[in-house]
Amino acid sequence: MQINWQKNPLIPALAQDHETGQVLMLAYMNEEAYNLTLSTGYAHYFSRSRQRLWKKGESSNHTQEIKDILLDCDADTVVLKIKQNGVACHTGTKSCFFTSVLQEKVILEQEIDTDSIYGVVDTLYHTILERKNSSTTEKSWTKKLLADKELMLSKIREEADEVCVAIDKESDEQVIYESADLLYHTLVGLGYRDITPDRVKQELEKRFGTSGIEEKKSRS
Repeated sequence: MQINWQKNPLIPALAQDHETGQVLMLAYMNEEAYNLTLSTGYAHYFSRSRQRLWKKGESSNHTQEIKDILLDCDADTVVLKIKQNGVACHTGTKSCFFTSVLQEKVILEQEIDTDSIYGVVDTLYHTILERKNSSTTEKSWTKKLLADKELMLSKIREEADEVCVAIDKESDEQVIYESADLLYHTLVGLGYRDITPDRVKQELEKRFGTSGIEEKKSRS
């Protein structure tokens, strides 16, 4: 049985741990990503938001080694049996599927604290992406920034300058307030470019390492 790429130009690809059977993530493949996966032995996907091919782990080195590929009965979905190097989820968890919807009755009555799962930065970033991808006409400052690149860039510059002024002349509370403004507007910029905060964290890890913080030499 072969995939009919003309009929199904983009198919779901479910990544599953080849030893434990744990479902790790869901992504999508076009024909080129599928063929690259077969030829290289590592999972490649097609990003619907960025409209480009990407290799899992291309920036984090959390690659997925292919052990087997299962095609479903309609030849329009694949299961990748993989060896996951590192973790599958950008939040740092092994699997992207860690939030239970159906819980015992007592647990169902409790609110899931997403801030404790993701951290406030990741939660805010995902909220920004929701605003970006929303098709509603509801107005929000985030949607306005995302729709007007020049406004977004000018606000990032403005907030960066206000942080500098606060550090130089104002109270600790004002430094914190202005820094929060700068972080929010920077996250909007990352969302505009579809760059997750996790990639910034990875860059910091590369610069400072895990064996102790050291000053990175100037690139100039």
